Parts: sequence; C-alpha cells; structure tokens
Amino acid sequence: MSALLEIPVQRPRSGTVQAGASSRWTVSKLLALYALPFNDLLHQAQTVHRQHHDPNTIQLSSLLSIKTGGCSEDCAYCPQSSAYDTGMEKEALLPIEDVLEAARQAKERGAERFCMGAAWRSPTARQLDSVMEMVRAVKAMGMETCVTLGMLKDGQAEALRDAGLDYYNHNLDTSPEFYGTIISTRTYQDRLDTLERVRNAGLNVCCGGIVGLGESRRERAGLISQLANLDPYPESVPINNLVKVAGTPLEHAEDIDPFEFVRTIAVTRIAMPKAVVRLSAGRENMDDSLQALCFLAGANSIFYGERLLTTENPLEDSDRQLFERLGLRSSAHRH
Repeated sequence: MSALLEIPVQRPRSGTVQAGASSRWTVSKLLALYALPFNDLLHQAQTVHRQHHDPNTIQLSSLLSIKTGGCSEDCAYCPQSSAYDTGMEKEALLPIEDVLEAARQAKERGAERFCMGAAWRSPTARQLDSVMEMVRAVKAMGMETCVTLGMLKDGQAEALRDAGLDYYNHNLDTSPEFYGTIISTRTYQDRLDTLERVRNAGLNVCCGGIVGLGESRRERAGLISQLANLDPYPESVPINNLVKVAGTPLEHAEDIDPFEFVRTIAVTRIAMPKAVVRLSAGRENMDDSLQALCFLAGANSIFYGERLLTTENPLEDSDRQLFERLGLRSSAHRH
C-alpha cells in the first residue's frame, strides 16, 4: 500500500456524488460533499445508510486498556506517550483474569465486541503470546474480539488470526499531509504496512482517525480519501473527536465546530457505505442532540462503558436512556 495520489475530477452538477466500483474517492469529490447544504448532505448520507444498514440499530463495543502508559511514540494527542507529562503511570500488562472479568461485565451489559488496547509501539513475541491467550479466552465467551497493539511484524497478524481474532484496529489518525505535525516516531507508510499485513492475514480491519487536531477540512477529506481508497475499505471506521488532555501538545487545541463533525460522519458514511462507522472518543463532551445528529448522519456504532482507554466515556445508563428516547436498539437484539 502506498499513499494515494489525488486525480482530477469534475465537480458534480447535481450536488450528488456517486462512487462507482472503479472510481476513486479523491479529495476533490469529498470536498464537494462537505460543501453541500447541511440538510442535503444528511439526506444523502441517511439514504446511503438505509441502503446498507438498519437505520435504528447501533453496534455496541467495549474497550479495555490492557497495558497503559509508557508508550515510546510521540502522538501529540495521547496521554500514554512517555514524551509528555500527563501524570499517567506506566503499568504492566493486566492479568488475564482481570481482562476476562471486564469482558464478562461488558457482555452482560450488552456489548458484542470486546476491544483490547495496549500502549506499545510494536508487540514483542512474548507480549503477543499473552494477548493471544486473552483473545482465545474472550472468543470462547462468545464475543467478537478486537485488539490494537501498534505496528505488527511479519507473521504476527496471522498468529492473532489463528488465536481467533476478528478485528485489528490501527488508525491512520489524519491525512498524509497533516500527519507529520501529529507524530514523528512512525511514518504514514508504517501504518499502511501494518494495515496491509492485517488485511493479507484475512482479518477484519478497524481503521479511522481523529478530528479536532487543528487540521483543515481539506485534511479531514484527505483522511477519508485514504480510508475509502483502501482496497477493500475498512469494515469498521472509528471517528474520534479529540479529547484534550493536560500535558499533551494538543491540550489547548480549538474545538471543531459540531456541525463540521457531523459533516465528517456523513461524508464518511457516503464514501464507505457498508462500513460500520463508530462514534468513538469524545462522546463524553457531546450532548444528546449532537449524538442524535451523528446517528442520523450514518454513525451506527459506539464504544459502550465507563472508560475509553484512559479517557471518560458516557455512563451506560445515559446511553440506554438516549437509545430509548431515539428508538434505537443494539444490533445484538435486532432479531
């Protein structure tokens, strides 16, 4: 995989952008979507959404940090980086008993997928063996499994697959052009190489990014272009709204306009019709109305639980109440 080049396209005359099987989602096409009147964009996104998904069903995932802090990467948004003083202590890998108890609780509360995140640049063979044991045990509980462990070496994706892993998460974070302002310890190509290993192993890909990093709309479109032009595009696309953490370089970043965030969800839905688009980090700072607009724009998954790795997440009771008010249901109960 390599960084994708933009090819010239004409702006659509009708205000509707369609992607045929052979067309590429260029930045220009995506910017044309972004520029639509808000109501037109949401109508198009909802139309696409209904063609491929139950519009009133939300997939619930739960996320646990199995190894927190002390990461050698310098991602400007991340409190787990050892480069920044955020007050976060480096912790050892959680015992498997603790992980399984968290998975059991998540399943009882309605989560279908259990995601495990470790603050590593890249797992060692010994670390991978420990994670594979966790994957096998969670899978045996009847839950879908996902891990995010940093960059993978040759053979590691296949080992995780053989342990029963369903999804591997590895976000692109932002566009290639903006990437260098956010992280210097690994390249964009490093991320694409890991995604290629994951895909070649036959695993489902969970890959998205973060908005509110100080990027422009063009750079947001650049991220979506990269994701949509992966072949195939990711099955799961988390869209994170930056959670600003004291001690990180982005602690004073300017908030993204809420309607621009909804536009980003809508454009993501249109560009990747079959993907599950997850309203991910940042929900704690969103009111119910903004979340409802995101669901209308095509978001159909959330992280469910009290914490999202190291930042707060809306309480489960609040989510249940919001679902009830909106007539939404978990995809685990759709039949």
